[in-house]
Amino acid sequence: MTRISLRDVGPRDGLQAASAFLPTEKKIEWFRLAAAAGVPDIEVTSFSSPRLLPQFADAPEVLPAAMAMGGFGVSALIPNRKGAERGFALKAPKLNYVVSASNAHSLSNVGRSTADAVGEFGEIVRLRDHLGVTTELSVGIATSFGCSIAGRVPESDVLRIAEELLSLGAQEISLADTVGYANPRQVARLVKAVMGLAGDVPLLCHFHDTRGLGLANVLAALDTGVRVFDTSIAGLGGCPFAPGATGNINTEDTAFMLESMGFATGIDIPALLDLRGDVERWLGDERYSGAIARAGLPKTFQTAG
Repeated sequence: MTRISLRDVGPRDGLQAASAFLPTEKKIEWFRLAAAAGVPDIEVTSFSSPRLLPQFADAPEVLPAAMAMGGFGVSALIPNRKGAERGFALKAPKLNYVVSASNAHSLSNVGRSTADAVGEFGEIVRLRDHLGVTTELSVGIATSFGCSIAGRVPESDVLRIAEELLSLGAQEISLADTVGYANPRQVARLVKAVMGLAGDVPLLCHFHDTRGLGLANVLAALDTGVRVFDTSIAGLGGCPFAPGATGNINTEDTAFMLESMGFATGIDIPALLDLRGDVERWLGDERYSGAIARAGLPKTFQTAG
């Protein structure tokens, strides 16, 4: 039975645009309940500037608490070298760096060009090796499928960036549909091309459901060989630095689709729905999505195993 791994990015991507600060103890409870529901990996925080994203001012407390729990893979986002330094100091098991394929989005998101962001990743790899820490370095290529600022993003640009990042030492590549522009045919084509470059380096996909194609894009990537996907409980999240970039794919709906198709996710969907209810109570008036939360599981539904 084929195993598909879902990494819930709700505590990071889902919270970065939330209107209210979620207390640290609630974030930790979120991790505990998600792990108990079988979520195998969680992006728990971001080492972004607390001035720009005050939601993550507690990152130095959140990351060690998540690491101490055990039972799930822990990662955190880093936007730059300074963020990497903070993550390395805490011996983060995995840090997720971001490079935007769209130069316009890169300037809006992190205030520097795509070329500079790629170069800074090389500095981060050298810093990690100098410090002797064992942190795994993953890189997400944002706006891989299009940009709400610049429009079309040439696939040749994405392939060139992926090749540069791999040569610098990326241990995982993520193709991100940051603004919900991707379609299934485009996904299959680009995923296949990047896999050809990546070889044994794992490739995951990060889709948004902004225009209703999120699960269709998951299926296209799945058929091309991707086995790891970013999702967010209740579909929380979106890029606050790109116009109209709402809605990650929903963890509950994605798990349901995969399990219905005979893939194993290890996720207890009813337990995840219970956690969703907690998250909605904690956050209050935010944008939530999800067909399974609305309609419930079919009476005939059985997990794949």
